[in-house]
Amino acid sequence: MGAIIIQADNKSNKILSELAKKLGGTVINLEDEQFEDLALGTAMDQLKTGETVDPKSIIQKLKER
Repeated sequence: MGAIIIQADNKSNKILSELAKKLGGTVINLEDEQFEDLALGTAMDQLKTGETVDPKSIIQKLKER
């Protein structure tokens, strides 16, 4: 099963939702914060290196900023 995400204004979202339902699709409404979380998670998955890092080194790098 595939999915698409269309980000639009409220009026367009309503029209697109109705169309998707008429075509037999399932519509899930996401709030902006949920959309950002999804996009961040996708980006993180794409950038995974499989390497592990010592937590102390992360804290040290954050303190340097």
